[in-house]
Amino acid sequence: MSKKIDLNSDELIGSREASLMWGKQKDYVRTIYNKYPKRFPEGTIRKFGKQLVVTRDGMEKVTGVKYEELKEEDINKAKENK
Repeated sequence: MSKKIDLNSDELIGSREASLMWGKQKDYVRTIYNKYPKRFPEGTIRKFGKQLVVTRDGMEKVTGVKYEELKEEDINKAKENK
């Protein structure tokens, strides 16, 4: 039986948006993934065509910063710049 995945979940984030949410440069996720792909735990990042999609868990592991610790202004800025 296959597991259902909710693509509307806010657990899945485009790489640019995730980078900005965590207060990083817009290409942070792509750069880290290209240089050190093993830093992302298995199943926390995936490429769809040219788009990288990362999970909250993946970002938390790579940056060491929990989602709950993010600055509200960085989250809002990232959502505006999608």
